[in-house]
Amino acid sequence: MSRFLALRTASLLAASLLLAVGTTACSGDKDGTGLRTSPALAATALPTALTSQKPDWQPCPAPSIAQGGDGKAPGKLPDGTAWECATVQAPLDYARPDGDTIDLAMIRAKAVGGGKRIGSLVFNFGGPGASGVTTLPDYDAAQSLRSRYDLVSFDPRGVGNSAGVTCLSDKETDERRASTHDLTETAEENKRTAAACAKKSGKVLPHVGTESAARDLDLMRQVLGDAKLHYFGISYGTELGGVYAHLFPKKVGRTVLDAVVDPAEDLVQESLGQAKGFQLALDNYLADCAKTPGTCPYRSPEDGHRRIAELLVKTGEQPLPTTSGRELTQEEAVNGIAQMLYSDELWPSLSISLSDAEQGSGDNLLTMADVLSGRDDQGHYSTMQAANTAINCADTKRRPTPQEVAASLPEFRKASPVFGEPAAKGLLSCTGWPVTGKSDTPQVSAPGADPIVVIGNAGDPATPVEGARKMAEELGKGVGVLLTVKGEGHGTYGVNPCATKAVNEHLLHGKVPSDGTVCS
Repeated sequence: MSRFLALRTASLLAASLLLAVGTTACSGDKDGTGLRTSPALAATALPTALTSQKPDWQPCPAPSIAQGGDGKAPGKLPDGTAWECATVQAPLDYARPDGDTIDLAMIRAKAVGGGKRIGSLVFNFGGPGASGVTTLPDYDAAQSLRSRYDLVSFDPRGVGNSAGVTCLSDKETDERRASTHDLTETAEENKRTAAACAKKSGKVLPHVGTESAARDLDLMRQVLGDAKLHYFGISYGTELGGVYAHLFPKKVGRTVLDAVVDPAEDLVQESLGQAKGFQLALDNYLADCAKTPGTCPYRSPEDGHRRIAELLVKTGEQPLPTTSGRELTQEEAVNGIAQMLYSDELWPSLSISLSDAEQGSGDNLLTMADVLSGRDDQGHYSTMQAANTAINCADTKRRPTPQEVAASLPEFRKASPVFGEPAAKGLLSCTGWPVTGKSDTPQVSAPGADPIVVIGNAGDPATPVEGARKMAEELGKGVGVLLTVKGEGHGTYGVNPCATKAVNEHLLHGKVPSDGTVCS
């Protein structure tokens, strides 16, 4: 699946969205297989010219199409503070820090209020592929943290205005999303897409992995003038935070990881876990829906499961029309449903969208699938999906074949009648990618680091709560501090009052919650 501020794997529901992968040899270093390799990065000192940069903060322009902008510059904060933007240079290849550089796009809102300033609080909102420059101004929950922090976010390398990865044209992406393929056809289509990625972005593809992004975080820490990195990671941003802690344990400041990726699961395990997670969220939605018969289109959860299955069969045989002239395919219908399972606040919209689809209109579900894929209402795509694939495939070594995926289908269908098969098909996203991946799972152990608050939500569809437990365990004793929430949706800060209070106490006052705290 593509991950809108959400998913770590390049898997679930993905074949039509992830602009995925293929086999094309590119110029550059080889590993003997004809594929470029994501480099192993030594701890090489950075040039002073990079670590001593002084960002030239200026009023932010309107975000670019690559960032997913709507053509409007971010408005001022309620107290009149303007958002400021700047770029920082980082090595393209951290193994060659004196070589070529790329620009990292950054945004900040300066601290204001009565508290003594602690430093900068850097946010990563997930994906991978989400633009922090466009997301931070809309993250209202963070505003209370400005009493002691400059709020800072950035476009990670490969994303938006930070050497954003591009692959297909807007038209080509629309055409790919509108088509349906079996496993072998999907793999062949991925090869053609990968060739486009290599042609347009081949120089950066070996250097967009999470380890390089973690080293960017430490460069930003130094440029921002902080002795330690104060960090808030959401979804994939939790993996990035864990990798940072592993690489720089003594530089870990006040850190929160919310909606946590399981660092112990490989590509297949995580994809299967996400299929189960979205199925659980769908089950919970239908159980809640049945309690409100005046607005729910279904008589019971069982009725809902049956009719959703029938709807998906129908769209598989004949895509639904929309007023735009585009059609809603089965895969896009599943993507639209998934997008509205990220938060229980979207459940009423899901009821309306499913009802409309049963009556023959695919408009609402396609609109939500567009959100998931980074398409705006003018038909332009951000770099989100291309970056998602590039980062995932730089990280993971797994390259399943169509035959291996076919063998896994029964297990995935058992995990989820709705999301299982698309999740399995998404396992092909890195098959044949022109850069070999780094490892099966990330290293996040961080002995000696300051406590890191790790939050999991029982009803999270994208990052099941087990991932938070495993992250806390792998960070190490005395480092990972687990807080679990009995709630729905992807992420808890600003949604669950108990978790929000615990986060604020930690970030603003240095108070670490008791390990194992449970919020209702």
